[in-house]
Amino acid sequence: MTYEQLLESLEGLGSEQIKRIYINHGAKEPLFGVKTGDLKKLVKHVKKDQDLALRLYASGIYDAMYLTGLSVNPKLLSKEMLQAWVEQANCYALAEYTVAGAAAESEHALELAREWLQSPEEMIAVCGWSTYTNYLSITPDESLNLQEIRDLLQKAKTKIHEERNRVRYAMNGFVIAVGSYVPALTEEAKQAAEQIGKVHVNVGNTACKVPLATDYIKKVEAMNRVGVKRKTCIC
Repeated sequence: MTYEQLLESLEGLGSEQIKRIYINHGAKEPLFGVKTGDLKKLVKHVKKDQDLALRLYASGIYDAMYLTGLSVNPKLLSKEMLQAWVEQANCYALAEYTVAGAAAESEHALELAREWLQSPEEMIAVCGWSTYTNYLSITPDESLNLQEIRDLLQKAKTKIHEERNRVRYAMNGFVIAVGSYVPALTEEAKQAAEQIGKVHVNVGNTACKVPLATDYIKKVEAMNRVGVKRKTCIC
């Protein structure tokens, strides 16, 4: 499919109902309101054409940008391209999933995560924490910097409740990821989660809830899934 044909397909697959749901979750115009399942059906038309995928993201259309994240080859993304992406991510779905997933699987994962999570811009900081979280989920333990992760756990433990809204959500997810994916630090993550307690996030006009890190890690332990890595964090 050409770029124009893909945009026509996206528009045809969109619905006002889904569009309203996305807007409630922070997405901004322009967007068509295409279900994620329908976006995945279009991946085959984009997956082998990196230039097309990049053009879709540059369109600024939410659905097209999300499709890019499902289709792009992260190993071919430059640091400069990912930086441009994070600056265009104008809602948490793009920051936490599309950009963070691609960045985590790129050659620049740690470098960008470290930079972004310190950003004064909320969505960029969100993407930084989410990139590191995704990185933990796919990276072998022997390749992880345990001391750095400990330091970030400490930062989450002491700073989370005074952070910006969606940053609180992303930091909470990081604590869960450490407890779930890094067995050497599970106990430390559980202690951090206990001290953090309930994290309050304004989720707007949605039914979303912030998971309690202590309970989430316990469920992973109960399923004997601690340390089980994912094949990909792109979804």
